[in-house]
This record gives sequence, C-alpha cells and structure tokens, in this order.
Amino acid sequence: MPLTEARPARKRIPAVEIIEPRARDSWTHTRNGDPRGYIDADRLKELWIHTGTACNLACPFCLEGSHPGDGRIPGMKLSDVKPFIHEALDMGVEQFSFTGGEPFVIRDFVNILNYASQHRPCFVLTNATEPLLKRRHQVLPLLDNPYPIHFRVSLDFPDRARHDKDRGDGSFEQALEGICWLLAQGFKVSIARQTDPDEIPAQVEEAFRAIFRDWDIPENLAFTAFPDLGTPGSEDGSPEITETCMDKYPTKESRAHFMCTYTRMLVKKGDQVRVYACTLVDDDPQYDLGGTLAESMDERIMLRHHRCFSCYRFGASCSAPG
Repeated sequence: MPLTEARPARKRIPAVEIIEPRARDSWTHTRNGDPRGYIDADRLKELWIHTGTACNLACPFCLEGSHPGDGRIPGMKLSDVKPFIHEALDMGVEQFSFTGGEPFVIRDFVNILNYASQHRPCFVLTNATEPLLKRRHQVLPLLDNPYPIHFRVSLDFPDRARHDKDRGDGSFEQALEGICWLLAQGFKVSIARQTDPDEIPAQVEEAFRAIFRDWDIPENLAFTAFPDLGTPGSEDGSPEITETCMDKYPTKESRAHFMCTYTRMLVKKGDQVRVYACTLVDDDPQYDLGGTLAESMDERIMLRHHRCFSCYRFGASCSAPG
C-alpha cells in the first residue's frame, strides 16, 4: 500500500457482541463489557471439604444435584484430604467444614471427621436421617476428640408434609430423631432452613420452635436461612456484579461476609483433589484455583457465578452461625 494511501478504518466490535452468555463468558467482564466485581482473599480461616455428591435423598432443588449413587463429584477418602489438612494447619486454619451430598453416605467420612477433629473444630452439614442414624456407634466416640463437632441439620420448613414432599416420606421425623440423638450425646446442633420470598422470619422460626417443644428439643437452636440457590449449571437471571457495585463494600471488614475472603473448598475431580473458591461454585471449572491451598490464596476471585449475588445481597454464608 503506498504511503500516501489512507488505511481502511478498522471495524470496532462492541464488547457486548463478542462476550458469550454468562456460563461461558469473560472471567473479568460482564456481558455488557463492564469490569466485574472481585474479591481478594484475606487469609484461610475455614477449609471446606466436599465429601462427594452421593446422597440418600433426591431433592429436586438440591444445589449440588445430589441423589443416590450420584458421581458428579466422587467421594473423598482420608488419604485424599490428609495433605490438605496439614497444609491448612500450617496456614493457620481455624475450622474444617464438610458438605455433600450427604457426608454420612461416604464410606470414609467418619475416618476423615475423626482425623480432622483431632486438629481443629469441625462443622458438618447433614440431613441427619438414615445414613447418620446407622452410624451412631461410629459417631459417638468422636465426642472424646480434642475439638468439638457442630452439626447443621437440614429442616426445610416447619411443615412435615411440605418438607417430605421433596425429601421423601418420613424424612422430617427422621431428621428430628437425628437432632434429638445428637443433642442427647452432647453435640452442638443448628438448623438450615429454606426461605419464602414474603416470609416473616420470626414467625417461621417460632413455628419451628413449637415443633421442637413437642420433641423436647431446646428452642434456642440457631437457624441459617437460605434463598433458592438453583441446581448445578443453572442460571437464575441474577444481576451481574460490577466493580462499581462493590463500592457498597469498600473496606476489608465490609467484605468479610463473602466466603471467598476466608474459605476454600476441596473438590475431587476424577482422581485429583482441586481447590475451589467456595462451597457454591463447584459447577464452574473457572473457580478451580489450583492443586494447593497456598496457590489458591493468590488468585483473585471474580464474582461471576450467579450464586455470588446471594452473598452480595443477603450475606448468605455456609459457615457455622456465630
């Protein structure tokens, strides 16, 4: 082309035309091309261990898509988690927490829990039904370990029929039986429940306490209420979080309710254990932060997953209530 000839103008493609839908879009920018909000980790206070997605129940709303025999996330073994437990201890971890699926379905879970509670307090999410009740003889000796174990039991609604509609006939009473047994042995117990959009929380929790009175369960159990978080790979249309949105939380202290500031989660992928940002994003491989806890803490977490909006709006945390 002669030097005197004008170059043809380049066509500028608007960002919105080249960014794909959120499930596959830019890690750093929203569909509108705005820089995403993000979190930089503070320190590792809590290590979550995903025991696997197998469960004795098949709840259609399950955020993990769990059901009997499910293998989306394989079951953990003690040999899988031991190196990470010790790496976490070296990093000053304060608690080990466990989720599933139903942890007590996993053959090696009691061994894992026994090992972890030799080193730090533990927190277990469970439906407290048949898998736990069948292993009471294995769970009871854990009371003698150096650190306490706190169980959070899922009771969706203070209504047996509504709870059992999705979890199966008899699961409500089995969970209450499990709660009674755990409390009678001296374990700490709290309740995970679901929320309705127009509920009055105090009324819902009073309805639970009326049931507790009938079962001689203490009325002061703590509740953690969860919004509908959707099933794996789903998209609920939540607003995307931009850098400007994060002006609402300008300080390190104000961002402390985001789990990714202080937690990581171990997830088994095939034969390998990987470190994910938190308990709610294991359906998106971009939240795989590496093969060690140390390298995971250096990664900036972009708030891209639609469940990030629950943390942003509600402060939704999977951690134990204070």
